[in-house]
Amino acid sequence: MLKIHPLFIYSSIPLFLSISSSSSAHFFQNISSIPTSSIPKPTSWDNFHTLVGCRTGQNVAGLSRLKQYFQHFGYCNYSTSNFTDNFDDTLESAIKTYQLNFNLNITGELDDPTLTHLIRPRCGNADIINGSSSMNFGKVNFSYSNSGGSKYIHSVGHYSFFPGQPRWPPSRTTLLYAFFPGNQLPENVKAVFGRAFGRWSEVTTLTFTETRLYYSADIKIGFFSGDHGDGEPFDGVLGTLAHAFSPPGGKFHLDGDENWVVNGDFVNASSSMVSAVDLESVAVHEIGHLLGLGHSSVEESIMYPTLSSSTRKVELDEDDIEGIQSLYGSNPNYNGSTTMPDFGRETSGAHTLLKSFLIICSVFGIFMDSLL
Repeated sequence: MLKIHPLFIYSSIPLFLSISSSSSAHFFQNISSIPTSSIPKPTSWDNFHTLVGCRTGQNVAGLSRLKQYFQHFGYCNYSTSNFTDNFDDTLESAIKTYQLNFNLNITGELDDPTLTHLIRPRCGNADIINGSSSMNFGKVNFSYSNSGGSKYIHSVGHYSFFPGQPRWPPSRTTLLYAFFPGNQLPENVKAVFGRAFGRWSEVTTLTFTETRLYYSADIKIGFFSGDHGDGEPFDGVLGTLAHAFSPPGGKFHLDGDENWVVNGDFVNASSSMVSAVDLESVAVHEIGHLLGLGHSSVEESIMYPTLSSSTRKVELDEDDIEGIQSLYGSNPNYNGSTTMPDFGRETSGAHTLLKSFLIICSVFGIFMDSLL
């Protein structure tokens, strides 16, 4: 039976959200203004850490919740919603696909790196739609086994699209966006979205203009809590942060329960600020979906599905630019580098060191492959 993810289905039909589900949202000018009372309790995803070491054939409490997670993001297709705690072959396959998409060691087991990825806040859009994953499209793998039998993978990621590669018609080069009136957003919050749209218009032929006419706008932006009428309820602080619909759906929903930071300065973020979410980083990502891009396995790309709390990532990566220009062409004034102002690129604790380490590991993987 053909299965299509709800966010793809609803992109082509009208959607009217109940005002009762609207949220005024929680906005903070900077991380220091977030009260300690806003630090969240552990989410249901945090409990995944108790599953470390689980493998095929075991029966462990909590695996049913993990199956729900993978089902939601497209990694498996159980015929029933009555999930069990059995570690079956379907779950193992889902884990292996997840590990491939996120450039992890492909073991099919719930090791620490995999579980660490699983609990990260992320976009609510599925990585796999209708059983098809293009996050790992075009990957070239070089693998070898050491004496312990572990496999090391060097892979080249790629941007992806929604099924059928939907895009805005060539005649629509200017798209109108509006904010849900019930949110009554302040101007400094609206300005964040203006900057986010500008990052995409800088590299494409598209332009974006704000309008007050919400229901006739091409792109409708709103903050909502819990079940808000589109079949994709939000889950409170962290977990899923937002989701957006493929063209020409134009619906962009953000979780009103998050602690949204407006000014994007995380340089001096303390480890206690685990609930802080950079608004512009999420906005830039979801606009990519609104324009037709799916998720990418390139960790530096905007379209990478996860975003750790107290992290800022707003500059388009080469992977994002190539993907969006393949849909809409290049801005004639684009010279190969973006010029949008920023408060600081990738200001999450040791990003630069980690990136350098990954590059070294990749080169080492290719070298070892050439010896075998």
